[in-house]
Amino acid sequence: MTTNLSNPAVVELLGAPDLRLVETAPPELTGAQTAAMNRKWEEMTTANPALFDGPVAVCTGAEWTDPETMVLSWCRATYRLLTLRLDPDHAVSAPSLFVSVAQPTNDGHLLVGRMATSTVSSGRWQLPGGTIEPPTAGDGLDADALAGHAARELAEEIGLDVARCDLELWAVTRGTWGNIGIHYRAPARSADTLKDAYAALASSETEQGRIPELDRIDFVRSEADVAGLGGPTADFLPVLLALHSGADAAGRPGSRR
Repeated sequence: MTTNLSNPAVVELLGAPDLRLVETAPPELTGAQTAAMNRKWEEMTTANPALFDGPVAVCTGAEWTDPETMVLSWCRATYRLLTLRLDPDHAVSAPSLFVSVAQPTNDGHLLVGRMATSTVSSGRWQLPGGTIEPPTAGDGLDADALAGHAARELAEEIGLDVARCDLELWAVTRGTWGNIGIHYRAPARSADTLKDAYAALASSETEQGRIPELDRIDFVRSEADVAGLGGPTADFLPVLLALHSGADAAGRPGSRR
């Protein structure tokens, strides 16, 4: 069964399947689409010069080959392609492929961070993570590479070093624009340890003239906690918080599809 990649009404929780990744060709754009894409990107970078048209992996399909195995097809692109998702006349299907890390505390909360004003998702609360960058030409993506990417995001945004082998594949979600999220769960740490790691990272970044990707962190356990933070949230966050609460109650990280 191939997953529909249109914009859904709700976020789907797809369990924690075995993942296989297959590279495909990028979408072929018409001249009108290319022109619209470049105009929109110029508008966005004029408004926010910190935006960078870097490489990104775009999801081109999600298919279950058996009840435990999902094949994700992806292509190489850059961030400006994603702007066409918002174009009423030249839209293309370009779902993001991203990772996040659920970092629990010893008392059962999850760490969340607020995206800085220099990012495209300014003010949004989410788990540490980010879109997946394609590997060097000729190399492929696999489950180990995804876990490594998640570990790097945790280090870059929180200042916490966790080995990729210590990250457990926890859940896969499908949300807005068909975006596919691959979510990992890290070993629990004390809230003080996480606060200290983030404070040290933010101080180092500021001293070097850089803006930290997250301008604030906090700890939540429920949707009510998130609502108390104020501001927008990633679409998948309520779904994963519900999964986290259920996992806490059952004493396990969650079930498969």
